[in-house]
Amino acid sequence: MPVEIVGMIGANPPRGEANVHVIGGSIDVGYLQRFAQVHEASDFDRVLVGYSSASADGFLLTQAAAAATERIRFLLAHRPGFVSPSLAARKAATLDSLTGGRVAMHIISGGSDVEQHRDGDYVDHDGRYRRSAEFMQILRQSWAASEPFDFEGEFYHLEGAYSDVEALPGGIPIYYGGQSEAALKAARYCDVFAMWGEPLAAVREKIDEVYGVTDPHGFRPGISVSFRPILGRTEDEAWDKAHDLLKRILDNPGRPGPLPLGSDAARPEAVGSRRLLDLADEKEIHDERLWLPIAAATGAAGNTSALVGTPAQVVESLIRYYDLGVRTILIRGFDPLEDAEDYGRELIPLLREAVAARDRAVPESAGTRA
Repeated sequence: MPVEIVGMIGANPPRGEANVHVIGGSIDVGYLQRFAQVHEASDFDRVLVGYSSASADGFLLTQAAAAATERIRFLLAHRPGFVSPSLAARKAATLDSLTGGRVAMHIISGGSDVEQHRDGDYVDHDGRYRRSAEFMQILRQSWAASEPFDFEGEFYHLEGAYSDVEALPGGIPIYYGGQSEAALKAARYCDVFAMWGEPLAAVREKIDEVYGVTDPHGFRPGISVSFRPILGRTEDEAWDKAHDLLKRILDNPGRPGPLPLGSDAARPEAVGSRRLLDLADEKEIHDERLWLPIAAATGAAGNTSALVGTPAQVVESLIRYYDLGVRTILIRGFDPLEDAEDYGRELIPLLREAVAARDRAVPESAGTRA
């Protein structure tokens, strides 16, 4: 697969305002299943099932969405610290077996002490990433072990761990991300390293940093970058839509932020969010159509990097990231279900055509896990 296109699903419909987030709230089973079906019909390869300290259980949401679909795969977000990694490995392998090998895991270390404290976790920021490194090691060992194994780490101590449930052939891919120095140290344990949409130069620099960690261990993980495309039939229409979305977000009294950029104490703990806020403070538009005012308006709480233009213009921007080595692209909209349908009509076919043309011109030569 030359490019993997990932969307995101949630368990309940929007409440009228521009949806910055699609996780949380109550569960509408019919909507959840329709949301997954729309992504499948739109030719997404995979959908992210998100995680928060208040949201519904992602394993069960994935199972319900998988039951209503046939081909689409799932990227199950999971936050270490609340479920033993050996148990998480068995849960994931069970779900992978029940869905016919359609599961990947996205390890979310946690960028907010407040979020962590809600579930009783008081490990500090850097410690959470060291814990994620151990968690990913145990996942891999659990899925691969043919006999019981022990593990002795800073956070986890296992004796005779073993799973009767094996991952299906091809294994369960592990996605992981984080912008801090502590986060990068664990990049060697993932299959795909994920980041939010930043300018091309910043993404190129971060990819080099990731490879600097993983190259000595004999492999290069895949790279994922996330965007919120805002499309129009013309460029002017797309920008009008973008400014209307920003107004809807600013008019929503429940939105998170904005945060004063000059006050470090008031800024988010997550380094990735801080990076987006700094970029938004620098200028509104980077690389022609990477638009960051929504990130600024929401405290960069999640994937809020917009690409604004016609489908062809947005694809032209996405291909520049592909040329940097990005092979997974996560796209989702502010009107989530309707945007997923729109992406399937024109954006995704154009992107696949553009990637195929690039690959014919420049043969693939990316590294893989040793």
